Amino acid sequence: MYSSLEDFAGSAACAQCHREIYTMQRMTPMARTLSRAEGNATLGEHPELAFHQREYKFRISTANGKSIYSVSNGKEKISAPLVGAFGLGHVGQSYLYERDGAWYEARSTYFPTLNNLDFTPTRALDSPRDVAEALARPLGAEEMRRCFQCHATAVTTQSILEQTQFTNGVSCEACHGPAAKHVATKRAEKLQQGEVSGAGGGEFIFDVRKLSPGDSVDFRGSCHATWWDTQLSGIKGVPSVRSQAYRLQNSKCWGAGDARIICIACHDPHQQLEKRSEMYDAKCIACHVNGKSETVTAALPGRACPVATSKCF
Repeated sequence: MYSSLEDFAGSAACAQCHREIYTMQRMTPMARTLSRAEGNATLGEHPELAFHQREYKFRISTANGKSIYSVSNGKEKISAPLVGAFGLGHVGQSYLYERDGAWYEARSTYFPTLNNLDFTPTRALDSPRDVAEALARPLGAEEMRRCFQCHATAVTTQSILEQTQFTNGVSCEACHGPAAKHVATKRAEKLQQGEVSGAGGGEFIFDVRKLSPGDSVDFRGSCHATWWDTQLSGIKGVPSVRSQAYRLQNSKCWGAGDARIICIACHDPHQQLEKRSEMYDAKCIACHVNGKSETVTAALPGRACPVATSKCF
């Protein structure tokens, strides 16, 4: 079942009551995780990107805001103008293009650690059959929908993916659901009472905080890969690091599910990722005792760190 476009209020409507959260969230990488390739900042800052594998040379050339992706083997060359960019570029940025009504995922991704291109994770081919296969991977309609559902908002408005109707990036309604009824209820309440009391409309919005630990991690895993996604795909070792939910639920600390170590216990999705180690200390001692002389208990089952009492992370 799909929501109609009228079910969505848009982030600007959310901002009327949640201005501070809205302002913070719109600057996060999640809010900017999808953009048009044309005018993309990462591509614009790197006008020539290239790498090669055997006889295949992969290249993205950008000029006047437009980026052309190409692969050649010395005998044949295929090029395509990039249309979409997934990821802000802080960790990586992958690309899509369209040809003859079909969509393709480029096998090349930009990595800031390399300051250049390399294979998109899990998309490398040791021996592609030809330049076309080396260039990209075709995407079916359902896979396209899954891609955009995790990188855009209001994708579920139709059974057929309609690019002109969704909003690039993850904004309020991507996680909290269509908010038109919630907003209408709040506005009606304000007209009747002269102010928004906060009492009404809650049944029309999804409150992620009310989920159980397992459901909370699975909810985020719907985009970051759940335990089952990773298990059934057979991904193991280093590639499984991409699934935080899988790694978390496999840890000995997880047990039957502990709210102190779910994703949002440490990370606020409305804010920039906190990278200062000391800012996580309070999270650590929510489970660990904080001194060598302290004894673990049922409430604090984690032993004290033998090295330090701060900057655990």
